[in-house]
Amino acid sequence: MLVKPGAVARGLVGEVLARFERRGLKIKAMKYFQMSRELAEEHYGEHRQKDFFDGLVGSITSGPVAAFVLEGPDAISVVRRMMGVTDPLAADPGTIRGDYGLDIEANIVHGSDGPESAVREIALYFSEDEIV
Repeated sequence: MLVKPGAVARGLVGEVLARFERRGLKIKAMKYFQMSRELAEEHYGEHRQKDFFDGLVGSITSGPVAAFVLEGPDAISVVRRMMGVTDPLAADPGTIRGDYGLDIEANIVHGSDGPESAVREIALYFSEDEIV
């Protein structure tokens, strides 16, 4: 899970993480860093041929991000439901994006959409010895 630069700049990292912890998910790893363009392009690789690719890369590299590995029963589904739909204007109140998102690019968080993408994304940001 990533807390995106806009949310970091707004001081929302603790609030976002607290929601997941209160839900019962456990933090297995965390890191705060400035994402490189190369890493962002790898992260969003499946969107490379889409019109919005450059916007995604520009947004995620515009400031520091906070990356987390969260663990718990059905963690991916739980995180996705708690985040809300991608477009904050369509996200339900009570979801992270619904409560804090400003627009589709400034939608606060990124979460893996399935087990395969979770494995791939975790490996992008963490080595095995960084996961507790």
